[in-house]
Amino acid sequence: MDNKKHQEQISCIIEVPTQTMEEDIVLMQKQDSTHRQKGQHLTSLERGKVAGFRQAGKSNRWIAAEIGVCPQTINNEIKRGTVDQVKKSNGKRVYHRQYLPEAAQARYETARLSCHRPDKFASVQVFLTWYVQRAKQDKWSPDASIGYAKRHKLFTPEELVCASTLYQYIDDQRLEIRNIDLLEKTKRKTSHQHHTKAKRLAGRSIEERPKVVERRRQFGHWEMDTIVGKRNGKESVILTLIERKTRCQLLRLIEGRDADSVSYALRGIKREWGACIKTITADNGPEFTALNTAFAGTETEIFYAHPYTSCDRGTNEAHNRMIRQDFPKGMSLDDISPSQVQATQDRLNQLPRKQQGYCTPQQNFEAEARRVRRMAQ
Repeated sequence: MDNKKHQEQISCIIEVPTQTMEEDIVLMQKQDSTHRQKGQHLTSLERGKVAGFRQAGKSNRWIAAEIGVCPQTINNEIKRGTVDQVKKSNGKRVYHRQYLPEAAQARYETARLSCHRPDKFASVQVFLTWYVQRAKQDKWSPDASIGYAKRHKLFTPEELVCASTLYQYIDDQRLEIRNIDLLEKTKRKTSHQHHTKAKRLAGRSIEERPKVVERRRQFGHWEMDTIVGKRNGKESVILTLIERKTRCQLLRLIEGRDADSVSYALRGIKREWGACIKTITADNGPEFTALNTAFAGTETEIFYAHPYTSCDRGTNEAHNRMIRQDFPKGMSLDDISPSQVQATQDRLNQLPRKQQGYCTPQQNFEAEARRVRRMAQ
């Protein structure tokens, strides 16, 4: 009886099929269900497949088609991963060459360590010191600082870095400037839709505004808004106007967020810059209901943005965030002076802008204003 059981166990062992090399290949093909991205480097798993397919006698072209790369990639991989092997046979050393996926992976990882450009941080310290000073004193952005330095040739190309590298230094906390010191980087919001009820416009719609205003090629088209400190309705506010082509700003500290205060400030602006104001686009706030009266008798046209659509005055909104660096929300504007507002205006108008060829808004505005005056003579 024991002998019979022993024979049955042996027969069971013998009947277990062994897996052939062809079956191994089929198994690898089934397991590889991921889609390979174009241009991706070979992985350690794929190098193992290359070795297995070569042992099965497959051609380089077949292997390339199976993995999803061009044949030359496999040719290069085998060339780089082939090493000299030595073994003893009958007391003699026998040399042969063999592709080893482990050796190929080790060589790849070593090459990756030295494929990057050397770090310039130590060699650009003079520029970085200058940038930190500009960022602290004048709140210049990395891009504005680099653009200004290039335009005025303050440093050689070897002493400069690009804007993305400078941002990376800030991200890595290698400078005294932090991300929280950069206005736009921490305050950009993801886009989302608002569904609100329409509000009656105070005057002509922005849809009636000439199309030339959109292109920013003509001087004299402005956007207007107010900046509030504490929202109690009884404090001073800052009236902001920005010229769309040059991005030059005019800031005025006014007594309140009402039509009379706005009209009073606009009378002074009109006397000084009336010839440079072709259109003004404002929102539908109650403080802007008397704009047509304020500019009566002039050629200035007034337009109103769509209700609850701040993107109609995108330039104004973006620059208001820059003004908030000096006058944050919740700060009482009753405690500031017109000279402080003037200092903020000067700082922003002297900030180099990428879209202005790294000239300042003030430089471009003055050039345009001189041209308007010459034409008026």
